[in-house]
Amino acid sequence: MTLPDAAAAPRRSGPAHAATRRLRLGRLLLARRWRQSLQFRAIAVSLSLTALAFFVTFSFLSHQIADRLFTERRDQVLASATADFEQVQDSFDASDASDRDELQALVASTLGSLSVDGAATERWILLPMDFTSGQTLIPAQSQSPWMTSSTVPQELQERLAEQDGVFWQPASVRMTENGDEAPVVVVGTVVDLYQNSRYGLYLVYDFSEPQRTLDAMHAVLLLSVVVLLLLVGAIVWYVTREVVRPVSTTARVAEQLADGDLGVRMPVSGSHEVARLARSFNRMADSLQDQITQLEQLSSMQRTFVSDVSHELRTPLTTVRMAAEVLFNARDDFDPVNRRSAELLYHQVDRFDSLLADLLEISRFDAGAARLEVAGVELFSVVHDVVEAAAPLAVSSGSTVRVRSELSRCTVQGDRRRIERILRNLVVNALEHGEGRPVEVVVGASDVAAAVAVRDHGIGMTEEDAAKVFNRFWRADPARARTTGGTGLGLAIATEDTRLHGGRLDVWGAPGDGACFRLTLPRTRGRRLVPDDASPLELPPDVLAYPETAAVTRTGSLALTSAAPTAPPEQSSTAPAAAPTDVEEERL
Repeated sequence: MTLPDAAAAPRRSGPAHAATRRLRLGRLLLARRWRQSLQFRAIAVSLSLTALAFFVTFSFLSHQIADRLFTERRDQVLASATADFEQVQDSFDASDASDRDELQALVASTLGSLSVDGAATERWILLPMDFTSGQTLIPAQSQSPWMTSSTVPQELQERLAEQDGVFWQPASVRMTENGDEAPVVVVGTVVDLYQNSRYGLYLVYDFSEPQRTLDAMHAVLLLSVVVLLLLVGAIVWYVTREVVRPVSTTARVAEQLADGDLGVRMPVSGSHEVARLARSFNRMADSLQDQITQLEQLSSMQRTFVSDVSHELRTPLTTVRMAAEVLFNARDDFDPVNRRSAELLYHQVDRFDSLLADLLEISRFDAGAARLEVAGVELFSVVHDVVEAAAPLAVSSGSTVRVRSELSRCTVQGDRRRIERILRNLVVNALEHGEGRPVEVVVGASDVAAAVAVRDHGIGMTEEDAAKVFNRFWRADPARARTTGGTGLGLAIATEDTRLHGGRLDVWGAPGDGACFRLTLPRTRGRRLVPDDASPLELPPDVLAYPETAAVTRTGSLALTSAAPTAPPEQSSTAPAAAPTDVEEERL
């Protein structure tokens, strides 16, 4: 025995695998076409329902025609067989043959004279009713050698043995020597050959002609169904094309409008429903174009106004600031009222200068002029600088700021100034809204991204507030007396800085349970985080699961623990003095 060739197996399985792939690809293409094309769906449904209706009609007509052909031929055969049976029995009764040879000659001459409509469509076979016992006058006789007792259906033989009469049963036998099978009907009855010698006489009638007629009618019906399906498909295709084409045009024009091509319009012809739809769509597009143009003009004017005002206010504000600093430095020589006025003037000018700087930064973002100065940034150094700069605010608010992380170093490629501004906004907001409770800053990193989460346990925010917190000039409670002032632009600027880095800024909040802001930045330059990129930190993170690396206590000092990074902070910024509250302004 030889083993099969191993190299031949892939060749044998290759065509089957290719056929499977083509079948799968075909199913996918059909499914996609079904989802995307309304015309294809209409044609497919119409053809399917039409084919089902044709199938039902075809089955009904086929059954009726076959039943009519078979019934007419069967009645004709039974009438002819009954007459032949009577003729044979009369011949047997009139004969005086007594021995075997004479009886065989009688059977041959009598049955050989049978005919049906002058056509050789009849075969006969004579079987003794008790041929198993061997006590018969003559053995079984038949017209053709291939016709034996097995040619006659067993059920028909048993029925003749039980009762007298003429019975029939359809069968399928060979009609000629070495020929094919053909539909026939076998008709049988019991005849008395000689002195109560009972024999079963069976006549076999060919039903090939009705079958050929039925097959021809089936072919005509099938051809008619195919032609009608093609006609229905063409009609449905034309009708749906006339209906779907305006819809497709509308969808294409709407997509172009959505992509910013405001000048595209739908073609209009006629006065039917589709034409009215096109005119209404074009009027809507004109209205949208006018409104969008007006909004763009207003937005451009607003950006220009903010930028011009911010630049124009720089020069007088510098002069006012210098005068306020002179008065602030000489406040000890003033009486209490003038001393307090000098302090308020100094702090409010400083606050106004911060607002002006935010407006200028927003105008740069709107103009697309903001650029990154990318370099290697050590996050722990930035976090420590921000926490140390916010120490006076932490002391005044009564909060303790803790830095937690499982890392000792974490470097990203980014703009240090902008990252520091983002974290300063987050930490200051946490201290302002922390209600004197601890604030945790958690640092985490993965191979792709680094994250800093700022968690407070203060008043928190609702889901509605969380959805608006990054909007410009938005504050959760405008009536609340703020201790450090604010413009409502800090988080908006932080969002733009994060976008420039290709990162994400997320927020979580719960009323009475505090809030958490999470900054996630890519670690390499040029990479942008996608929604599938997971942040190294959860939102909010489990702060107790991270060891403490640094803390600012109520005394305002930054203390590093043994787990803190060994590299000293690269930069340090002085904290601004706390601005007076709105209550103090009103008191003055």
